[in-house]
Amino acid sequence: MVKLIFTLFFMCVLGASLSVAQIQFQTDTIKTSTGDIAVTFIGHGTLMFQYNNLVIHVDPVGQYANYSNLPQADIILVTHHHGDHLDKNAITTIKKPTTDLILTATCAKEIKMGTILKNGESKIVQGIKVEAVPAYNLVNKRDNGEPFHPRGIGNGYVITFGNIKIYIAGDTENIPEMRNLKDIDIAFLPMNLPYTMAPGMVARAVRMFNPKVLYPYHFGDTNVQELVELLKDKTDLKIMIRKLN
Repeated sequence: MVKLIFTLFFMCVLGASLSVAQIQFQTDTIKTSTGDIAVTFIGHGTLMFQYNNLVIHVDPVGQYANYSNLPQADIILVTHHHGDHLDKNAITTIKKPTTDLILTATCAKEIKMGTILKNGESKIVQGIKVEAVPAYNLVNKRDNGEPFHPRGIGNGYVITFGNIKIYIAGDTENIPEMRNLKDIDIAFLPMNLPYTMAPGMVARAVRMFNPKVLYPYHFGDTNVQELVELLKDKTDLKIMIRKLN
């Protein structure tokens, strides 16, 4: 069973305007067979994991936090090159000489650093298995007919912490490859049109691979209660709503 403990993480942003001078981030603690994971919900698609003295930042973006006041990274994961997910300044702020930066080929071309993982590839990074999985649009497209996120460009990531597997989907729809996800304990699925999924698409995604815990994230103004209603029959699923709009 996945056990989660809710806590609060408090940060003062020095020199910031009054409206952002005091930011409270929510943090959940997840029990694993090899130690606790503290998951901090920074905003939008931006997360931070702390596990066994390792700090893992996912899609760090300065719009959502002052990274000079957050722990430096041992591992950084970037899902794709859009500006709300890739921020070179934030990466530079938290990157140490020993930091492993894992990203896509498009991201590496743009910021000129990091280790590329393509869809379907995996790597042991500082003792943690990181798998890159597809993330793309099938339905939602720009006016010129191009998907907002074309196939093969972006990554989702499956991270294994002891006996717990966490899926961070990135910007994607409920694509067929989700059926290949096995034994996912915790899933972060995006829910904002037109770029990712509507609540019904997220519900269908959940039924494709059956995670134990779902965190809707990157959801903008979407009504998360609509998703809760669509999944009310899934008694084996726990839905966790956090400040990730």
